[in-house]
Amino acid sequence: MKKILLFSLAVITGTLAMAQSSKQVSWIYSAKKIADKTYEIHMTATINGDYHLYAQDAGGDGPIPTAFTFTKSPLFALDGAVREKGQLVKKFETAWNHDVRYYEKTVDFVQVVKLKSKVKTALAGKVEFMVCNDHECLPPADVDIKVNIGG
Repeated sequence: MKKILLFSLAVITGTLAMAQSSKQVSWIYSAKKIADKTYEIHMTATINGDYHLYAQDAGGDGPIPTAFTFTKSPLFALDGAVREKGQLVKKFETAWNHDVRYYEKTVDFVQVVKLKSKVKTALAGKVEFMVCNDHECLPPADVDIKVNIGG
């Protein structure tokens, strides 16, 4: 019984820590038509307090970089890689013992999507990210992405 209680407590504690990480970043998704059947998908992160969110190329081993995975669809194709728009900080962090790249306050990640025909659909997927401040790093979090496009 004691082992079950300790395991349950560990699971609850881990779940709370995961929840903390996603509470430090809020995500807003939007689509902007830029040409016929072509859309920019904006995935904008607002980072709370003194935390920072690592770039897709965080810089070496250590911090978990922000990573996007999208569900494949026969209705559209991704055009290029996800671009970052924001004030990139490059800084030596003693926790990782090397330079890292991250964003503070806000960053806009942009993915271009080309529809194969005039249809309504959605770009779906996940973003995995990690936040740290000068005192701690929170466990990585996964957040669902869903953005309507077309029509």
